[in-house]
Amino acid sequence: MNKKLSVTQLLKQYMMLIVLVAIIVLGTILTGGILIKPMNVSNLINQNAYIVILAVGMLLCILTGGNIDLAVGSTVALIGACAGTFIITWGWNTYLSVILCLLIGILIGFWQGFWIAYVRIPAFIVTLSGQLVFRGLTLMILKGLTISPFPDSYMLLTTGFIGTADSRKTICLVVGILMAVVYVALQFYNRINRKKKGYELESIVSTVLRSVVIAAAVLWLFYTLSRYRGIPTVFITLAIVLLVYSFITSKTVMGRHLYAIGGNEKAAQLSGVNTNRMLFLAYVNMSFLAAVAGITFSARLNGASPQAGQSFELDAIGSCYIGGASAYGGVGTVGGALIGALIMGVLNNAMSILGISQDAQQVVKGLVLLAAVAFDVISKQKVQIPFLSRIGHKK
Repeated sequence: MNKKLSVTQLLKQYMMLIVLVAIIVLGTILTGGILIKPMNVSNLINQNAYIVILAVGMLLCILTGGNIDLAVGSTVALIGACAGTFIITWGWNTYLSVILCLLIGILIGFWQGFWIAYVRIPAFIVTLSGQLVFRGLTLMILKGLTISPFPDSYMLLTTGFIGTADSRKTICLVVGILMAVVYVALQFYNRINRKKKGYELESIVSTVLRSVVIAAAVLWLFYTLSRYRGIPTVFITLAIVLLVYSFITSKTVMGRHLYAIGGNEKAAQLSGVNTNRMLFLAYVNMSFLAAVAGITFSARLNGASPQAGQSFELDAIGSCYIGGASAYGGVGTVGGALIGALIMGVLNNAMSILGISQDAQQVVKGLVLLAAVAFDVISKQKVQIPFLSRIGHKK
């Protein structure tokens, strides 16, 4: 029998999306409209692409039981150093160098995944070790110096724009319309499937309202980009990562196994899930995506810097938790990680436009992260807060 989701459940489900919209509206008002100007919107995509990529990889680690990877920032720096050395210093072919960098990322994942999954050293210790080792290797490779610039062939992989100057506006509008139509069609297709299977359903009004709002947001985004220089090349990378991992986590056996491990690893193991292999793959995947982020970030910098990737792991972890991932594992979505990354990115951008200092920005981001995790713990785990539980208590 189909059940309707309550208003409370719906608010809980879309709370972070509502928060994101509220931050955008408030930021737009405070910055006098600068936040949503075409050039700034395009910059927002470029500035936060690598955080979104890292957040998607971190989500898979968190799903396995609240595990995290503290080495991703150092991995980003190491991959950038390798790319700079291969392409700038040694003059190797750009595409061969990119492939080698991705393979190095996978090897890093093999190294960390082995110790975590098969030796069962806590992920915190292994990845903290990796953070130190890979940062040290970066400094050794670069000798403490930044090397630049990268050739145009490397830069175009992530910093260019799709189409020619004359065709970019048309491409933007066509892609935006197609994405909006496909999104709405998928929402109703999924609703029909859920109804056939007897799953809980939100009201048809909620489905229509959400579809209209998000489709309108997609159309606005692409119209805004069309007024600047079109679709950034890195947007294609982001779209591929988001679509592929959304499919993996929601439609595949591997995805179901990741959620099962986070829910109860022992029960998953007794049910036939190879928990060691799933843990291993989660960390190999994280390092692979860190390599993708490293290529993206080094192209944005147009150089390989020994200081690259500082605190990226914290941004990725924060994005996942703000987007609804549980601190205990087994709960979270790729869409939620995206929303969390956007909240962090929009906050950073708006505060920078307003001239708020970096130290104050860190305070705000820290409080937002704490609030998101507190919301998760209090609402999902039903933790009792002593001073709140006494309010209204009758003796």
